[in-house]
Amino acid sequence: MNTNQRIAIIGCGPGGLTLARILHLHGIASTVFEREAHSLVRPQGGSLDLHEGSGLLALEHAKLREAFHTVARYDDQGARLLDKHGRVLFDHQDNGEGDRPEVDRTALRALLIDSLPPESVRWNCVLRDLVDAGDGRWNLVFDHGNEGPFDLVVGADGTWSRVRPLLSAYEPHYSGLCFVEFGIDDIDHSHPALGKLVGHGKIDVEGDGKAIIAQRNGDSHVRGYAIFRVPLGWVEQRFDFTSALATRDGLVREYTGFADEILDLFRASNDHFAIRPIFALPVGHCWVNRQGLTLIGDAAHVMSPFGGDGVNNAMLDAAELARLLVDHGTSTYAVAEYERLMFARVLTSAKGAADAAATFLSHDGQALTVAMYRSHHTASA
Repeated sequence: MNTNQRIAIIGCGPGGLTLARILHLHGIASTVFEREAHSLVRPQGGSLDLHEGSGLLALEHAKLREAFHTVARYDDQGARLLDKHGRVLFDHQDNGEGDRPEVDRTALRALLIDSLPPESVRWNCVLRDLVDAGDGRWNLVFDHGNEGPFDLVVGADGTWSRVRPLLSAYEPHYSGLCFVEFGIDDIDHSHPALGKLVGHGKIDVEGDGKAIIAQRNGDSHVRGYAIFRVPLGWVEQRFDFTSALATRDGLVREYTGFADEILDLFRASNDHFAIRPIFALPVGHCWVNRQGLTLIGDAAHVMSPFGGDGVNNAMLDAAELARLLVDHGTSTYAVAEYERLMFARVLTSAKGAADAAATFLSHDGQALTVAMYRSHHTASA
């Protein structure tokens, strides 16, 4: 292909960085534009599990599979489901032999950034607009000025993508589920009983139409979520987020009737809480190909987190798009073929995530969650 063609990637997440890395290995330069000021400006979120055939396959194409072993946590793939009294409904501990190793988002992002030339990532670039250059190329409008024209602009900029409106009129819709995120620092030393409760992996507690998920991250940190099926805005009205103490007390009150050792997850949390309403694009979301533009990852097919396919889909999107760009350049064929394959490929995971979100915390949600856990861990055994 013509390696002089200009490619812009909007968003410095795993999908965008994986695309830049694979292109770089084939001598194709790209520029990743990121709105954040630097890579550590904020926590990147919780733990991810990468899957064979998608996320891990993309790392193979990026020649980073061996390097990934240095940051992966193979011992943290366990899963337990409890009822509100602490009774175990499902328990799977794989002792590091599973095929979905965990990795902290920050560690994965750092691995990918370090694999690129420093000039590949441009920080503090807030995209304001895209302007058609009139010849199939696009100019990017940032606060600091214009960049371009680019032969291809790839929107890897997540749920509220600034690129997507040029391709699709659809917007993500609220699933009815809202997460209140909390964290517990140094759990094994400061709260050993809770460390044992969470174990090596994650626990899911369900009861009374509410849920708690707590997942082990690296460095003895646990990231947790109090989960509610409520109207959008209910959480902000229900809890006083101006005070960490008030938030903790409010969560404990909201979960009255749950076992005291489970409520200790809230009592032990640090002072950092975040509201995470869950949005998704319609199952089967697609668009008509438009020269010079495309989407990967959540920008193309954001879905609920049930199933853990989000980052894996994004990284596989990147690997498949990179393969076609290497073989065919930034041609209409390359991008259209990527889109055709991607639309078909993500249907199964999008439908599964939508079904799980629709039934989670329903009248028989606990039984359905047990069935999901059994199905998932039988399939991956």
